[in-house]
Amino acid sequence: MIFALLQAAADSAQAQPPTTVVSAFQTLLDTNFGISSETLFKVLMSLATLVAMSVIRRLLTRLLEGRFKDPRARYQFTKSLALASSIVTLIAIGTIWLGALKHMGAFLGLVAAGVAFALKDLIADIAGWAFIMWKRPFEVGDRIEIAGFAGDVVDIRIFEFTLLEIGNWVDADQSTGRVVHIPNQKLLSDPIANYTAEFPYVWNEIPVLVTFESDWKKAKAILAQVVEKETGELSRRAEDIIPRATRRLLISYRTLSATVYTNVRDSGVLLTVRHLAEPRARRGVQEAIWEGILDAFAEEPDIELAYPTRRMYSAEYRDAPLMAPRPQLLERERPSGDTVGEDTRSG
Repeated sequence: MIFALLQAAADSAQAQPPTTVVSAFQTLLDTNFGISSETLFKVLMSLATLVAMSVIRRLLTRLLEGRFKDPRARYQFTKSLALASSIVTLIAIGTIWLGALKHMGAFLGLVAAGVAFALKDLIADIAGWAFIMWKRPFEVGDRIEIAGFAGDVVDIRIFEFTLLEIGNWVDADQSTGRVVHIPNQKLLSDPIANYTAEFPYVWNEIPVLVTFESDWKKAKAILAQVVEKETGELSRRAEDIIPRATRRLLISYRTLSATVYTNVRDSGVLLTVRHLAEPRARRGVQEAIWEGILDAFAEEPDIELAYPTRRMYSAEYRDAPLMAPRPQLLERERPSGDTVGEDTRSG
């Protein structure tokens, strides 16, 4: 059919003067496809606008992108330029077609309803993107968790945003190397946790279990000294940030300094160190604290870390006190004929 139309256009052009070739082509389109010359002109103008704006955006990107040394600033420039060019293109094309749209209101209403139903997910993504632009629940560079995924935001687009994933099979919230694309509509249905917005620190806890026979009070004092050495300056910085954070959110902490809590477990005395850490430095801080703890405990003969143990004792000493010295439980010779039991108390 296309070949027949082209052949008809060629025959019409040969039968008429060259000055009427365009008119003949327009007549052919109007007769066979119902496309008027005015509509054809608007289609061509729309295509020209798209091409022109694409060329201008690429030229501006090449000319100005190299002036940004900071990767974050360069990314924001390219994204802003792409958004601005898209808006200008839509306005320009809308202006071209505005006159024709006035006469197609009812038809466009039906078409819009059908498109909205068929593309409801994409429309929800656009609504989510508008929410990001308006409420700013996160920005590029923030660390967030949503829909079961956690990571650093590395890109925000009109239909989706992208995370550089952390956690999963990797400990201490470090990067897995995977890039996760999440539809913007998830913002409208799933809760989102931001690690870095408003208050750029997170609380971290380190459980330290010592034996019942250990001097747990001395161990607690040592833990307090070690954690203060590693996180004291960070806690003081956090105190300066709290007044700024409370301007938008009701964030209230009685204390921001590190604390050591005492509890009891089956295998010993549990001392839990609670301290502030920067989200991306949590593993490094935890490593420094543990190394300080191990070095300090190595110099104290009356402090030992607890671990699951099994003890053998005779019936003669079944009623021995729990905190009795080890020799009383382990080094006595078992009388013949005594039954042997098991004790899972800490060693």
